[in-house]
Amino acid sequence: MPSHSGASRWWLCAAAALALAGCGSPEQQARAEREAERAVHAIQDFQRDQQIWREQRHRELLKPDGWTSLVGLHPIEPGAHYFGSDADNGIRVGVGPGHIGLLNLDKGRLRFVPERGLALTLNEQPLKGAAVLLADDSPAGPTRIGFDEGKGVLTAIKRGGRWYLRVRHADAPSRVGFSAIEYWPATQDWKLSAKFVAHPAGQTIEVANIIGVIEPTPNPGAVEFERDGRSFRLEALDQGGEELMLVFADRTSGHGSYSAGRFLDVPRPNPQGKVTVDFNKAYNPPCAFTPFATCPLPPQGNRLDLEVTAGEKAYKPAGAAAHAS
Repeated sequence: MPSHSGASRWWLCAAAALALAGCGSPEQQARAEREAERAVHAIQDFQRDQQIWREQRHRELLKPDGWTSLVGLHPIEPGAHYFGSDADNGIRVGVGPGHIGLLNLDKGRLRFVPERGLALTLNEQPLKGAAVLLADDSPAGPTRIGFDEGKGVLTAIKRGGRWYLRVRHADAPSRVGFSAIEYWPATQDWKLSAKFVAHPAGQTIEVANIIGVIEPTPNPGAVEFERDGRSFRLEALDQGGEELMLVFADRTSGHGSYSAGRFLDVPRPNPQGKVTVDFNKAYNPPCAFTPFATCPLPPQGNRLDLEVTAGEKAYKPAGAAAHAS
């Protein structure tokens, strides 16, 4: 929600408009009253929208299989590997049964043979035998292997042509011990009207992620906006959803916000090439909450010479906050 100081400024403006409504002719008074009412409604709508977004953001992070549930990220080399939580496995995971099964990566195909007698699920249905696992680059999404009565989930992901085993668990310390997200005060002056500058169809941009893999990523265009009388530009990434993603760093990175940068989802441009950029909804990447994510870093050119004092601040785990106090 907006800070007391930010909200106070808005209400003072509305109050001033209402005071002016008492001056002038009846027609001028009626016009001023309508304008003041619209201003008040705009403030209320903005506050409500920010509150809804923050509540949804919190719910998404804390879902049983949300980003805070990550407990492992393990490379899968070609060949056969037993895996589970016991020390005698080729791939040792931090949670779950001692022996979960066998993974066999052969010619780009990952086959899973479960441990005999172990209760597992395949995409939320009882697993009855061996299965080929799809990775997160599949149009159908990654195959989900459930364990620990659904608390744990195994999926395969690909980064830079390599396979990894991603492990989630509802009882992950990062989820169970999650502390509150801190925000800068939400203010309407960080909700900007911007221009979308389209690139040629099919253009990509090299994007590095936090584990050192560089991948060409669809780059349909750039977003240009003005702030404090200066012009800025951010390259937009297309990850196939209804919105475009801006991955950016700014002068608060490492000085109030997460050091590796933040994300911001923006709507696709309207027919006139306009797009709204609401920095109040800038959010931390998953890597701010867990060491087992593979977050993209800001691409070249997406480092703003600007203090974006809006959106999420750097996350402070509960233990770290307690230690700091």
